[in-house]
Amino acid sequence: MVLYGGEKVFAAGADIKEMITADYAAMVERAAPLQAAFDALARIPKPTVAAVTGYALGGGCELALTADFRVCGDNAKLGQPEILLGIIPGAGGTQRLARLVGPAKAKDLVYSGRFVGAEEALAIGLVDKVVAPDDV
Repeated sequence: MVLYGGEKVFAAGADIKEMITADYAAMVERAAPLQAAFDALARIPKPTVAAVTGYALGGGCELALTADFRVCGDNAKLGQPEILLGIIPGAGGTQRLARLVGPAKAKDLVYSGRFVGAEEALAIGLVDKVVAPDDV
């Protein structure tokens, strides 16, 4: 199975405008179904590939983390910028990211909210292969 979002954006994550107006209870209510959906994707018994072009941020990055393999275009930007909004990744990003890139790199990305480009993502083990965007 291939997860693909489009040429410019793999998946940008949650609707920030919607999140700003949500209280804690609403956020908790939304988190459980999202976590369940991502867990179901991660358990698919066939090989899965996230084909990432453009941005994979927040929930989009967490979505890519559910795949067995991640192939990205050299234009890709990945990251967990939720901390910049005062929240942490809520759909498995802290756990899956740490298992994939190690605790130190995961903390760097989660605590800073910075984006990484394709080459850095490859170097830290966040993606498995970098290709031209048209080849993703």
